Amino acid sequence: MREPNNNAGATAGASSDTLSSMNDDAFFPATAMPDRDWWAALWPDPLGVLRSLGLSPGMTVLDLCCGDGYFTAPLAKLVDGQAYALDLNPAMLKQAQGALANAGSAVKAWICADARYLAEHIPEPLDYALIANTFHGVPDQTALARAVAAVLKPQGRFAVVNWHRRPREETTVLNTPRGPRTDMRMSPESLRAVVEPGGFILDAVIDLPPYHYGAVFRAAGTG
Repeated sequence: MREPNNNAGATAGASSDTLSSMNDDAFFPATAMPDRDWWAALWPDPLGVLRSLGLSPGMTVLDLCCGDGYFTAPLAKLVDGQAYALDLNPAMLKQAQGALANAGSAVKAWICADARYLAEHIPEPLDYALIANTFHGVPDQTALARAVAAVLKPQGRFAVVNWHRRPREETTVLNTPRGPRTDMRMSPESLRAVVEPGGFILDAVIDLPPYHYGAVFRAAGTG
């Protein structure tokens, strides 16, 4: 999971039809990893967050843009290792591997790849895909949704965790404003407008206090 970085960083100049660049420190525009101290203060119960989004044992899942593994570790434990973790940044994947080793959990595969090409790297249909604190920085959001839809089972789910569309100065953690610029934040309605054309139907919007929500989509045409 990535935290929005108010400074655009390495991929800020990416063209609109490019989801990511391939240098080692590349992130989606305006995303980066947070410091662990305030990230843990914001998300003290990552396993509870995952359960609230409908993730459960028996699922095969994808942590998309997994970052340093803060959520990947409890996710992998929750699904008994039936998880894939993908990130473009090899340094982030290395940190995530360390986090899982420390937690005593494991994933089926670590994938260092461009998110546009999920179908080339996921060898089986998935029950669930999760992306958190990153989607706002994706240049072509509908294209990414379409790529996710291509690797899900017919009744698969896709969850996007976003900051609420509140002024940045109001979303403080440890007495400091956190999150993306106010103008980059997406309401559930604006998220729905770009994800549903990629092959999904919005199922639920779940409040994740204090500052986030999770939008859970299902593959279109399923019950």
